[in-house]
Amino acid sequence: MAKARARTTTRKVKDRWKAKNWYTILAPSLFNNVPVAETLAESPDSLIGRVTEVSLQDITNDFRKSHIKLRFTVDKIEQNTAHTQLKGHLLTSDYLRRMIRRRKSRVDGVFDVETRDGALLRVKPFAIAEKRIQSSQKKLIRNVMNDVIRKEGKTKTLNSFIKDCIDGKTGSEIYKHCKVFYPVKRIEINKTEIIRLPTIIIEDEKPVETPEEKPSEPAEPQQVESEVPPLDETIEEKPEESPTQETPEPVEEEPTPEDREKKEKPKKKTKAKTTTKKKTTTKKATKKKKEETKESPE
Repeated sequence: MAKARARTTTRKVKDRWKAKNWYTILAPSLFNNVPVAETLAESPDSLIGRVTEVSLQDITNDFRKSHIKLRFTVDKIEQNTAHTQLKGHLLTSDYLRRMIRRRKSRVDGVFDVETRDGALLRVKPFAIAEKRIQSSQKKLIRNVMNDVIRKEGKTKTLNSFIKDCIDGKTGSEIYKHCKVFYPVKRIEINKTEIIRLPTIIIEDEKPVETPEEKPSEPAEPQQVESEVPPLDETIEEKPEESPTQETPEPVEEEPTPEDREKKEKPKKKTKAKTTTKKKTTTKKATKKKKEETKESPE
């Protein structure tokens, strides 16, 4: 017994955590291979098939898309990096509860769609009506959802179709067609699941880049060789200047004695005219004298 106890004490206990390595998980090429998370694993083979769930806000740094969750599966490992593929997306439960209220109808649908590159998807849209609607109206809305989603899947690849579902373009397209039958409040894609990966490799169409017109370089001025005339021709004969005629200056005449006398004679003083007041006083005096003569007896 003593020997057995001694053997157990001599055995070294292996720490499994020390044997594990850290691996960085990258998002798929649709999201620009952004590092999403880190994980531990003993060997690279044990990582393949793992599923990680990440919010779209962590990838795009847009807080308005925090209610969208993306699911990635690890499919390839290179050194300490793990590459992933998109498995699907879903909306958070609290976001759905906020939109659903009393006295409103909810219409759900589940449709399998095949894309242009051969991928198979399961799409789950939902619509919220402003009031309670009948089952016949719900059926019409589901048919519209099915038609629009299938039409979008036939013309688009897997990446472009999922991108439109996440951005809300597919939901807005369904909303336009559903308004004809009943005024729907909101339509969104609740969940997508990738059942089969694409079988055909089709590159997404990129916008054609128009070549930029280079600014035309200014043309060098052509040097025109001017014929130099001989020296004899360049010298021009100057016309002879005619002598200017000098105008005689006017001579001042001496004043005559008669002019001098006129200047020396002083001017006669004019008598000042009497004012109108003096005339009025004289007239009054004459009137008084006449009246006195009439009153005196003969």
